[in-house]
Amino acid sequence: MSRRETAGAAPGASAPPTPSTPSPPWRADSHDPARPHRARRSAPPLRRGEWAAIALLGCLCLFAWLRVVAQTPAVDARWRADGASLQLESSPLPALSGLAGARLAQIVGTDGSPLAVDAGLLQRSVRWSVDDAQRSLQLSRQRQLAAMLSQGPLTLHFDDGRQAELAPRARGFEGLGVFFWLMSAAAMTLLLVTAAVLRVHAHWRNLPYAVIGLGQAGNLLLIGVEMLPGLGLPTVFAVHGAWARMAFDLCSAAAMVHLATLQPLRLPAGRWIAAAAWAGCALLLWLAKAQALRHEWGWTQAGMLGCGALTIALMSWSYRLEPNPFALLLRRLASAATATLLLLSVAMIAARGTPAFHGDAAFAALVWHLFLATLVLVLPSFSRAQPLMREVAMLAGTASAAISLGLLFEAAWGIGDFAALALAVAAALLVYSGTRRWLMRPMRGQHVPGAERMFERLYRVLREVEARPRDSAELLTRLLNDLFEPLEVRTLERTTTRSRVLGEGSALLVPLPAIGAGPGSGPVDDPGGTIVLRFAERGKRMFSADDARLTDRVVEQLRLALAYDRAVERGRSEERARIAADLHDDIGARLLTLMYQAQTPEMEDYLRHTLKDLKTLTRGLASGDQRLSHAAAEWKADIAQRLGAAQIELSWTFAFDRDLVLGVVQWSALTRVLRELVSNVIQHSCATHLEVAAALEGARLRLTLADDGIGRNPQAWSHGLGLGGVRKRVKLLGGDVQWRENGSAGIVCTVLIPDLQPRH
Repeated sequence: MSRRETAGAAPGASAPPTPSTPSPPWRADSHDPARPHRARRSAPPLRRGEWAAIALLGCLCLFAWLRVVAQTPAVDARWRADGASLQLESSPLPALSGLAGARLAQIVGTDGSPLAVDAGLLQRSVRWSVDDAQRSLQLSRQRQLAAMLSQGPLTLHFDDGRQAELAPRARGFEGLGVFFWLMSAAAMTLLLVTAAVLRVHAHWRNLPYAVIGLGQAGNLLLIGVEMLPGLGLPTVFAVHGAWARMAFDLCSAAAMVHLATLQPLRLPAGRWIAAAAWAGCALLLWLAKAQALRHEWGWTQAGMLGCGALTIALMSWSYRLEPNPFALLLRRLASAATATLLLLSVAMIAARGTPAFHGDAAFAALVWHLFLATLVLVLPSFSRAQPLMREVAMLAGTASAAISLGLLFEAAWGIGDFAALALAVAAALLVYSGTRRWLMRPMRGQHVPGAERMFERLYRVLREVEARPRDSAELLTRLLNDLFEPLEVRTLERTTTRSRVLGEGSALLVPLPAIGAGPGSGPVDDPGGTIVLRFAERGKRMFSADDARLTDRVVEQLRLALAYDRAVERGRSEERARIAADLHDDIGARLLTLMYQAQTPEMEDYLRHTLKDLKTLTRGLASGDQRLSHAAAEWKADIAQRLGAAQIELSWTFAFDRDLVLGVVQWSALTRVLRELVSNVIQHSCATHLEVAAALEGARLRLTLADDGIGRNPQAWSHGLGLGGVRKRVKLLGGDVQWRENGSAGIVCTVLIPDLQPRH
C-alpha cells in the first residue's frame, strides 16, 4: 500500500482500545479523525440572528423572573445581625426614621399573629442549614413573613418598647440590589453558553452538560433572591426555594456522573451507572419533598460528594481504557470541585452554632457555587479558553477553600475573625500554588523542549529534507514524534491547510508539505495528506493552540526547505547547461579542428578520445536525471564499441530489482568509473576477454569487472590519476572499490555502493 493509504501507530506505542464513540463532542471538528466512518455532521456555527434569538429568549425569561421578584412586597430597610438579635441600620421609610440601632423583637401582621425575630431571619440560604430543626424554623419564619407582607400593613415591635406601623410596598427594579443583578447576569451568561453548546453540537450526549449549566444558572438566580436587601422574599421562593436549591445541586451532580460515562469515552455499562446516579438523586428529592428525609442537609451533601467521587472513578477508568488527556483534565477538575465541597461541608458542620455561621456560611456557599459556575463556563473549551478564564476558575476555587478554612479555623480553635481569615488565606495560597501546576499539567505537559534543542532538531530534519525531499512526510512524522511523544500517529489521505487541535486537545492534525513531482517535468505542488497525532506525551498532556502554531511553523520551514532545494537545483541545472554549451561550442570546436589537422595518427587518436571524454562531460552537465536502465544500455553500447576496436570480447550482465532514477552526479560518477576501468583493461592488461557484471538489490549496487590479462599483484600498484580518480568518485557515492587477482590470469575489480539513493 502507498504511504497515503496506511495508518500506523507511533514506534514503540501500543495502540489504545478503539472507543465506541467519537471523543469528545464539544466541538464540530472533535470527532476522531482516524475514524472518519464514525464522524457526525455537526450543526453550522450560530449566525448573528440565531444568537440574537437565543439572547432575546433568555432575556424574556429573565425579565419575567425579575418582574416576579420586583413585585414582591418587602420592608425597605437595612438590618444586621447583632448577636442573636436583629438590629436596624437604616431605612428610607418615615415610620422607621429615628429607630436606627434599635433591635427588632417581633413582627405582628394584620390578623394579629406575631412572628418572633432573631438573627436567623437574615439567613435566607436554608439549603446550607446543617440542623434539621433550625432549617424547619427558618422555613416557617420565611413563609410566615411572606404571608404577612402579602396581607397588608405590619407592626414592628422593638425591644425598647417602641413600635412602627408600615405598609409593605413592592420592591421595584431599583430595590433589587446590585448583587441580585450580578447574579442574574452570571446566570444569563451560563444560559447562553449552554444554549450555544446545544445549538452548535446538537447531540443527546451533550444533554448532561446542559443540565449542569441550567442547574447552576438556577442556583445563581436563587442565590440572588437570597441576597435581596431588606426583609421579605417572594412567596414562591419561601415555599419552594429550599427544595429547588437541593434539586439543582443533586441534578447537577447526577448529570456530572452521566457526563463522565459518555465523554471523552463511552464507558461499558455507562447507562446503568448513570441510571443509578439519577435514581439515587430522584429518591432523595422525593423524600425531601414528602418531608420524610431526616438529616436532609447531610444526605444532600453525601449525594453530591458521592457523585463527585464516582465521577473521579469513572474518569480514571476512562483514562485506563484510553489515555485521553481530556479525561485526565476532567478527573482533576472533578477532584478540585469535590475536594472544595468536602472542605466546605466539614467547615459547615464545625461552625454550626457559632456567631459567625449565619453570615460566613452563606458567603462560603456562594463562592463555591461561583467556582462551580466558572468550571461549567470553561469546560466546553478549557484547552482553548483564554488564560484569564482559567485563572478566574482557579482563583474562585481558591477563594472557596480560603473561606471554608477560615470557618474551620474559627470554629476549631476559637480564634478571631481576622486571624482565622489570615491563616486561611495563607493556607489557600499554598494550596493554589501547588494545585495550579497540578491542574494545568495536562495543558502544558511535563517538559517543553528548549530553544537550542528545538533548533537542533529542526535543523537536522531540514537538512535531511533537502537531501531526501520525497521522505519529508517520514521526516516530519519523526520530528513530531520527538517533539510531542504521541501515543498514536496516523496518516490520512484528506488534506488540510493548517494545523488544528481536535477533541479538546486529544488530537492534532498536521498538514504534510507539498512533496510531489511531475513526471519528467520537475517538482510540482502536490498535497501530501495529513498527519494525525493522538494523545501527546503518552496521554499525559493535551495539545494546545501553541502546539498547532509550532507545527505550522515547522511545516512552513519544510516547505521553504523544499522550495530552496528546488531553486538551488534549478540554478545548478541552468549553470551546468551554460557550462556544457560553452565547452561544446568553444573547446569542442577547437579540439575537432586540431584533430583534423593532426600530424600523426597517434595525435589524431588522442584527440578523438579527448573529444569523447568532452562529450561525456558536456552530456553529464547538460542532461537531467535518467533511469538506470537507460544508463546501463548506454554504458553497454559504449564499452562494446571500445572493446570491439581493441579486439577484446565482452560479456555483459546487469540485474536490478527496480529501475531507479539516477541524478546527474551519480550518472556522471558511474560513467567515469566504468570508462576509466575499461581504459585500464584496454591499455595495460593485454586481455582477450572482459566480463562486466552488475546487480542492484534494493539500494545496494555491486559492479564487477574481471579480465584475463597479464595484470598481477594489485596491492603493489601505484594509484595515479586514473585509479585515484576511480577511488575518489566511488567514495563520493558512499562506496568502496577493491582490486584482486582473477585466479591464474587477470584482475577482478569490485565496486560496492551499499546505499545508492534514488534521485527525488
